[in-house]
Amino acid sequence: MSVKVNQVAPNFTTEAYFSVNDEVKKITLSDYKGKWVILFFYPADFTFVCPTELIDIAENYDEFKNISTEVIGISIDTVYSHKVWVETELSKMLNNKSFPFPLASDLSGKIGQLYGVYDENTGLDMRGTFIIDPDGVIQSIEINNAPVGRDSQEIIRKLKGFQYVRASGGNEVCPARWKPGKKSIKPSIKIAGKVYKEAPSWNE
Repeated sequence: MSVKVNQVAPNFTTEAYFSVNDEVKKITLSDYKGKWVILFFYPADFTFVCPTELIDIAENYDEFKNISTEVIGISIDTVYSHKVWVETELSKMLNNKSFPFPLASDLSGKIGQLYGVYDENTGLDMRGTFIIDPDGVIQSIEINNAPVGRDSQEIIRKLKGFQYVRASGGNEVCPARWKPGKKSIKPSIKIAGKVYKEAPSWNE
């Protein structure tokens, strides 16, 4: 199955490890309806780029929470592997601070298949990032090959952009390099061919 933006995110139920409470719980994506969600696929625990990505998100987690967004990390590992990984490598990288968001298990790869990120050759999920709005609709899809990690600040920038557009009722859009506080654009036939007058200065 190949998911697309502007489609409802495929629902799933799976086990997830919650480090904050040191417990395993079943989670269902539809239970998050009404909230923004970052669904963050990564290849595997105890690999090389993956811990740097998860720590990057953990260090910026308060910013996600401040904009009413839940983060779900997910890989082919079991919840038991997630627990050990959090308690060893990730806790050391966080200077023994608690790891703030759940790590879900996609042991069979079926969830990755639903989202088009499962690599049958390696048996791993690729680096897929899905921004899902409160209606459960996918607003952004980014899939990277394994060697290059993602940047949580860019995810947050795009997330804030989609939140801004939603708050405007779709009447405003965000140009390249847009950040909160910067100028947006109000689409109109009147500015076709004149966007240079409406877009923010590239020298800002």
